Amino acid sequence: MSWRVTVGCTRAQAEALPDSSDLLPDTLPVLVAEEPDPARPDDWILHGYFEREPSAQDLEALRSLGHGELQVEQLGEADWVTMSQSGLQPIHAGRFFVHTPMHRSRPPGTIAFEIDAGLAFGTGQHSTTAGCLKALDQLEQDGASFRNIADIGTGTGLLAFASLALWPKAKCIATDIDPVAIHVARENAAINHVAVGHGAGELLLAQADGMDSLLFARAPFDLIVANILAGPLIELAPDFAKALAPGGTIILAGLLDVQADAVINAFEAQKLALARQGQGEWPAMVLQAS
Repeated sequence: MSWRVTVGCTRAQAEALPDSSDLLPDTLPVLVAEEPDPARPDDWILHGYFEREPSAQDLEALRSLGHGELQVEQLGEADWVTMSQSGLQPIHAGRFFVHTPMHRSRPPGTIAFEIDAGLAFGTGQHSTTAGCLKALDQLEQDGASFRNIADIGTGTGLLAFASLALWPKAKCIATDIDPVAIHVARENAAINHVAVGHGAGELLLAQADGMDSLLFARAPFDLIVANILAGPLIELAPDFAKALAPGGTIILAGLLDVQADAVINAFEAQKLALARQGQGEWPAMVLQAS
């Protein structure tokens, strides 16, 4: 028998999910966070899938990750991992097609990446990631060419993979403050046949807090992608500007439309100009250095 436990959570709680082996080392549920209603971007839900009936300890651990009442369901004999993936439909963003292992049939002419549903946050289900993918795709179609790329706050690694797919001769570094995210990104790189290493056409994965010495050692970057939150983006604006090559490009996301002006002002103070701003409640922005 399989079981599913559901609890409400905020977006911040979804982003901060621990690895299931840290949360419940003896149980190892699959944890899936999703945004059910784009009109309510801070109201997420968390599902925990179990191979057996969850214990009181399991329920308490999941309750601590969210808020409100738990919903416990018995799923019968169904494959619980398959069920966890079935509700996550593929995402089209520009030429990119992001899917779980349940949806491997890709449309012709797309650039496809597979991300497991248990690691689904950041796969493109949220509009911030999709907006970054569209921005990358548009830059390449406009003729942009990049040789040294940084993906800050990489999560699953998806935006770094997409960058290397568009500019296969570039070298790319992807960092995250969370060591679990780097482990996840490394696994996803293997699934998607992304070469890991230090050279051209390869991805270097590293744990880092903001723009630490490792990133500055790889600078200057001609493209920086940062899908994080408005506050950290504003704080990091001076460091991003220092690490950017003359004429370089920055893609920013993870901010609400009502936060866009504050983020733009922070980067304009560093002599970066807004080149393009996406639509909707979670706009991705492209900025250009002079």
